[in-house]
Amino acid sequence: MDPRSEVILRQQDYLKGQVLLINAPADGLIAEFPTTVQGTTIWTWNFATHKIQQQQNLNSHFGTMLPTGEFDQVVIYIPKSKELLNYVLYQIASHLPIGTLVLLVGEKKGGIEGAAKQTLKYGKAMKLDSARHCQLWCYRLEATMPVKPLESWLKSYSLQSQNLQLEIFALPGVFSQERLDIGTAVLLPYLSQVKSGKLADFGCGAGIISCALAKANPNNTIYALDVDAFALQSTEISSQRNGLTAQIQTLAVTGINDAPTALDALISNPPFHQGIHTDYQVSENLCRSSKQYLAASGELWIVANRFLNYPTLIEQHFGHCTVKADQQGFKVLHACAKQ
Repeated sequence: MDPRSEVILRQQDYLKGQVLLINAPADGLIAEFPTTVQGTTIWTWNFATHKIQQQQNLNSHFGTMLPTGEFDQVVIYIPKSKELLNYVLYQIASHLPIGTLVLLVGEKKGGIEGAAKQTLKYGKAMKLDSARHCQLWCYRLEATMPVKPLESWLKSYSLQSQNLQLEIFALPGVFSQERLDIGTAVLLPYLSQVKSGKLADFGCGAGIISCALAKANPNNTIYALDVDAFALQSTEISSQRNGLTAQIQTLAVTGINDAPTALDALISNPPFHQGIHTDYQVSENLCRSSKQYLAASGELWIVANRFLNYPTLIEQHFGHCTVKADQQGFKVLHACAKQ
């Protein structure tokens, strides 16, 4: 069981009635709840976690909005992003009544003490427990807030070059929310070389790569793939506001195994973080498995940190890997399913 969940079980006397779990892992916690808990609802923006929780017959809601309902307690597994936690705290304050008990749990190195300070405008948090390198805090909701539309949480920035002009929109917690990241910046000039047709942007984030591919060629059909609901929503907004919705279709995935098949190209600035932890499994699986999702002469394009051994992984499964660029600590890698 996740150590954060173990800390919650140490203080389970606080739980009763209807409980809302936010960003909770799929680790068997609910099965250990006391009989005072009459029902549980889960809000997650991680599609992989959502699918596991559904398979466990749990009441799991995937998306960017707080589930509707009456809740006696809320338990937040704090996200890595402070901006995303601000969003979650506001959603609670704008949808739930005064007096609602809110618990926050997180790893010490994950910023739980700082997260507790973020609650001050809604109620003063106090520490309940500290164990397993984690802490549990709680506060009672003392202030309510007006409901704000999702779009009010957007941040935006412009991308302009000789052949590309885009406005990118991103919600809290989405990678590269405020500015273009270096890896994507290194990749962008090479998108003009990507084979046209049926394409997939794996780990689409705010939709930069998807929008750039759609803008480059009106005949491209792009599947924007991501595990994160806030990323998918951001890509949808970016595509709408750039007039590219006819070409871009968002798709929630648990990993590369959910990608469409017979792709002419698969392009990615792959993720390598799971919460506060570094996790290369998703991107390594992409290198190992992407060939089976490509058409006979389909292409793989990846940008990744220079120190990662992705060229060797790609060579093992494609028979070759070309380094198209090596700049600012990043490599642009290319392989073709058939040579």
